[in-house]
Amino acid sequence: MKKIICGIHAIVESVDIAKAILSGGVRIIQFRHKTATTREFLRIARQLRKLTRDKNAIFIVNDRVDIAYLVDADGVHLGQDDLPVAEAKKIVGKVKIIGVSTHSKQEALKAQEDGADYIGYGPIFATASKQGALPPRRIPALKEIASVVTLPVIAIGGIREDNLRNILNAGAQGAALISEFSSARDVTGKTRSLLKQFK
Repeated sequence: MKKIICGIHAIVESVDIAKAILSGGVRIIQFRHKTATTREFLRIARQLRKLTRDKNAIFIVNDRVDIAYLVDADGVHLGQDDLPVAEAKKIVGKVKIIGVSTHSKQEALKAQEDGADYIGYGPIFATASKQGALPPRRIPALKEIASVVTLPVIAIGGIREDNLRNILNAGAQGAALISEFSSARDVTGKTRSLLKQFK
């Protein structure tokens, strides 16, 4: 039985910020590091895997199916240019969580057809966290996506505490956040505040 994947997906690059986020109550950690070497990526992933196990949290590796397999992550999150879902399952196994980044209704429906467990959709708003990000999709597009797929929709892109409620009201089951954590002076406090939006 796969674990529920709804709620806040905290996208992190370091163990220290993951510790602070987990202390605040978030239980889904995604590891993404675009500039790390493969060895460095593996080293950090192993540390995060131990940390998330100790905290009974879900650990998802972004893009790197090989490293998700090596560290026995709970799942992997795939971009449109990464391995197809079916091929990823051959590596990590069918019981692992697989998410797919999507940017249109066609991509969302394709991810569902391919057997993804959830979809990331965005960017909802303008974001500086990803180079070459696509134009913002906005709330109406998110509502449409949530209405046509049966998978959990995790919104991403420019999501902050002051617009998180709008995301959830539009039908998203969760949100992936980066800068809200990386720019916070008190990461644990920010995490607790964000979680209040889900109550």
